[in-house]
Amino acid sequence: MELLPRSPAEFGAAPYWDRFFRQRGQRAFEWYGAFPELCPVLHKYVRPRDKVLVVGCGNSELSEQMYDVGMCEDIVNIDISDAVIRQMRERSGSRRPKMSYLLMDVLQMDFPDAHFQVVLDKGTLDALLTDEEEATLAKVDQMFAEISRVLQVGGRYLCVSLAQAHVLTKAVQYFSQEGWVVRVHQVAGSGDNQQFVLPVFVYVMTKFRKIPGSAPQILEICPEEQDKPMRVESVERLVAAVKDRQHYALLCSQLSKTPCREQVSLDLCDKESGKPRYTLHVVDSPSVKPSRENRFAIFIIPQGRETEWLFGTEEGRRQLATSAGFGRLVTVALHREQHYEGMAGIQAELSGKVMELAPPGLPARQQVPFLSVGGDIGVRTVRHRDTSPLSGEYVVEDVKGDGTCYFRRLIFLRNRNVVQSEARLLAPTPLPGQKKRRKDKKKPSPAEPPGAIDKSYLCCEHHKAMVAGLCLLGGPDPLPGDKAGSERLCWGQARVAVVEIDPSMLEVATRWFGFSQGDRMQVHISDGLDYVAKLAAEAPAQYDAIMFDVDSKDLTVGMSCPPPAFVEKPFLQKVKTILKPEGIFVLNLVCRDARLKESVLATLRDVFPLLYTRRIEGEVNEILFCQPSPEGRRDPAELGARARALEGALREPGRPWDSSYVLADMLQAVRIL
Repeated sequence: MELLPRSPAEFGAAPYWDRFFRQRGQRAFEWYGAFPELCPVLHKYVRPRDKVLVVGCGNSELSEQMYDVGMCEDIVNIDISDAVIRQMRERSGSRRPKMSYLLMDVLQMDFPDAHFQVVLDKGTLDALLTDEEEATLAKVDQMFAEISRVLQVGGRYLCVSLAQAHVLTKAVQYFSQEGWVVRVHQVAGSGDNQQFVLPVFVYVMTKFRKIPGSAPQILEICPEEQDKPMRVESVERLVAAVKDRQHYALLCSQLSKTPCREQVSLDLCDKESGKPRYTLHVVDSPSVKPSRENRFAIFIIPQGRETEWLFGTEEGRRQLATSAGFGRLVTVALHREQHYEGMAGIQAELSGKVMELAPPGLPARQQVPFLSVGGDIGVRTVRHRDTSPLSGEYVVEDVKGDGTCYFRRLIFLRNRNVVQSEARLLAPTPLPGQKKRRKDKKKPSPAEPPGAIDKSYLCCEHHKAMVAGLCLLGGPDPLPGDKAGSERLCWGQARVAVVEIDPSMLEVATRWFGFSQGDRMQVHISDGLDYVAKLAAEAPAQYDAIMFDVDSKDLTVGMSCPPPAFVEKPFLQKVKTILKPEGIFVLNLVCRDARLKESVLATLRDVFPLLYTRRIEGEVNEILFCQPSPEGRRDPAELGARARALEGALREPGRPWDSSYVLADMLQAVRIL
């Protein structure tokens, strides 16, 4: 039996619907949105004494069910199909004396003005607005004008819809421009036997007298899991919010049927502010043989540790899921702008939502374990928050790492998953004469200021590699017990010029990271490109070592460090000009674009005859060591002696750095390009 129309235009034609309902027979046909699903929303906007008009009623049971439960009795149903009106009159009979069925076109109704308090539309707008052709839009305008005419001021137009973007946009634009209040509800279910994967929405348009001039639009969305509506500032944002919920429904449907080959990421937003509250990653482990006990688990990432390799990369999360031994693991990252009431509070908040991401075949009442590191949600304390004209919004925060260690971090919020700077904090030391805290006393609160910056520790592996690259510098070889040689390797008498384009970052470094200038450490607030160009023109060949660790603000390029201008050949030639013949240029390269990376390496080879590379395990970073003369090539034995000497020097008590600067596997990791 063929019930589908031959063209979308037939959805608005009476002959098609006559044929449809004759072939369909007496069986009720609910396109989507059965009464149990719609009832919670309808109860909010339909009062028992309201006079209700149902447009395009078809043979849906919605009106009958509203009548039978006492929601409302004065209901008028209209449709353009004579066949269905006859069916419905016969089916309802004398059991519902206050309800009527009339043959009438919604585009041209016979009712007087302001005759109804509620107009209810279940699928009629969707059926009529099949495209955006001029003739179709004219019909829709006529339908809206008729609905507006027959509704009283303060009346509600309730439209049940699948909320295709062009349908929602048309309805919201029309009525908001007329001065009506528009609210969109998401309905909890999606029709008979879940035949529609997409969620169902109810547009609630409340009629107000149009105010002359430009009155502000009132647009709201009310998700299924909450009663309180959220205000949005534009039609575009409202449509985008609905699209997000549609995409989420599709995602949940896919995840419930098949394992995901690639990791899925999504944000769950705060109900009040609409800002991201949780970031979820769904990770399936094909190597894990699922049983009833290990099919599904939730892993709460401790606050501040979401940037670590294990939690912040696809490979790390895959390893975490495999080692945890679950077929599907959902990792949950907590956002710094949000407040959380401990593990129990998070579990209560997420339990219902994460079950929507459950793998195929998981029993409905299966208890899902919530996991974490050490059983808590970690500690994150925002110490400072500000905005820089150059770097944008940023935060300085203290986070708890493994064990008892705390770290201070600088995060640029435009790229919140990347730590820009990090330092370990020293544990607070008691003042002279002050007794140590007894173990049974109250522990310090998470907000208690930690100790000073631990300047003997480097947090980032690529910084350790950059410093270890100083082994490649020329000069006399240090001998055992040769303190002068060790001192040279430690750069104890080095003079350092630091170039920083953003004065705000100098303030952050000084106030929050223990940085200070002195006779041997000077900061120049300048663009690095301009500073190097000026030096090349004025004072060539003056530096033993030049290091670039420059963040790129352009996220559209496949290279986040450095900006492309820093690796263009003319500029690199200027870098070579200010470097001593036996010196070394060290570059932190973070490039995900393979072609761009090869181009950068080729340019470096053109300028610097000798080029070494050091890859950082588990990171995209690659440290490049460039020397201006091929005579600087070192044999492995010599490099080994220098690495051991540097390591020994840095181990001496009282040194400003410790041996973590030196990589034990320096020789194995470095290769000549």
